[in-house]
Amino acid sequence: MKNTYKYRLLSRITLEAVTPLVIGSGNKNIKTDSVVTKDVNDLPYIPATTLAGLIRHSLPEEEQNKWMGYQTKEESYGSQLILSEAKILSEDGKPIDGLNNKEDALTQLCLQLPIRQHVRINHQGVAEKNGKFDEEIVPKGMRFCFEMELISEEDDNEIMDKILSTIQSNGFRIGSGSRSGFGQISIISILHKKLNLSTPEDLELYLSKSSSLEKIWKGFEPYNSKGNTNTDYINYELALQPSDFIFFGSGFGDECSDMTFVKEPVIQWNDDGKVSIIEKEKVILIPGSSVKGALAHRTAYHYNKLKECFADGKSAEELQRHVGKQNGAVKLLFGSEGDNKEKNKRRGNILISDIIQIHKEELEKKVLNHVKIDRFTGGAVTGALFSEEVLYAHELSFTLEILLDKAAITEFKENKEDKENNIDKNKALKAFETALTDLCKGYLPLGGGVNRGNGTFTGSLKKDGDTIYEYK
Repeated sequence: MKNTYKYRLLSRITLEAVTPLVIGSGNKNIKTDSVVTKDVNDLPYIPATTLAGLIRHSLPEEEQNKWMGYQTKEESYGSQLILSEAKILSEDGKPIDGLNNKEDALTQLCLQLPIRQHVRINHQGVAEKNGKFDEEIVPKGMRFCFEMELISEEDDNEIMDKILSTIQSNGFRIGSGSRSGFGQISIISILHKKLNLSTPEDLELYLSKSSSLEKIWKGFEPYNSKGNTNTDYINYELALQPSDFIFFGSGFGDECSDMTFVKEPVIQWNDDGKVSIIEKEKVILIPGSSVKGALAHRTAYHYNKLKECFADGKSAEELQRHVGKQNGAVKLLFGSEGDNKEKNKRRGNILISDIIQIHKEELEKKVLNHVKIDRFTGGAVTGALFSEEVLYAHELSFTLEILLDKAAITEFKENKEDKENNIDKNKALKAFETALTDLCKGYLPLGGGVNRGNGTFTGSLKKDGDTIYEYK
């Protein structure tokens, strides 16, 4: 018997980027190694396939196949969840869907999106050869709108409630780099409607709905959120204060210095619905990737210390298995790229967000001049004078939130490689928390120029709301 799917559960979601988004297109251009996905108007958007994949992954396996379909050699079953692309909102708060001829501040910003620089660091703390790359990002504050439709034979809103609750959780991230500071979102509004197409009124209302996101359907009603307590994660909150200078390089120089600290514009929405673009000169950015790299390196150090794994009497090949990305704690918590044959890949279990802070006035910055000294003669090396722009942030304070997937610890199961490395999940967790404490004590500096005194922080550490360390 053929299903009629007489019930339609419709939702319209507006979301905002809390940290920059990276929705890669797989292409590059003359300016960057990775360009974000853009629509016919050359504006960034989130493909429906991206949203569908994230939602499917968040559901239990039995519900994935039931609601989002499957395909095997013997049979196939289509998805009952239909999603639209997520389109950006213009400065008047309306989605831009279809050809757009009107320019505003947001569309102008999208023509010159920020570019984030990266460099791969090895276990010795130095840049890998050919390890520099960059990518285009969608800035913090950009808003998107998309719609979902669930077709069902059952008069039950449970699965839609579960999906909407998941989307609202802090652990739901969009795009790549979600383990390195990107992709955190907040839900601004949800409109919802359940229709029974066997009734003439609901059928007529459904047929009047346009597929264009620009045209707001009159049938939507405010959705009563069920809330999400985010119990799937251990929440670490660090309140940090710089000792003096901090420096997170942009990869570019200007007329005053050879290297400036990273700066990006931020989009800010006011209570009256109007938008303003905050100049990058008034924004402090501490990239999550910088924090992640430092924590991973220090976690490996403490893990080896707890396991009494020292260099004495070990060959270079044996030591290689205990440093950098090969370290057991780093693999368990921060993930692994796998070996040369692309096997044993492991997704990271820690979510770190960029720290982005807006200030009313331009930041207090200082250009420091440096010269490389010849270690043999003690004199200056010819042509080795350089300068860098650092930020004096002694009176500022920052909040860093880190989420650790509980299942990574409680449900950890060793594979063959884990058994060979003898991964100890309890010692890995202790090593990670000790690394966080080091950051709060001022023992673990962040950013560039740390061997010249930059990047030292002190502060307090909370775990699920309870203080476990406070600097005095």
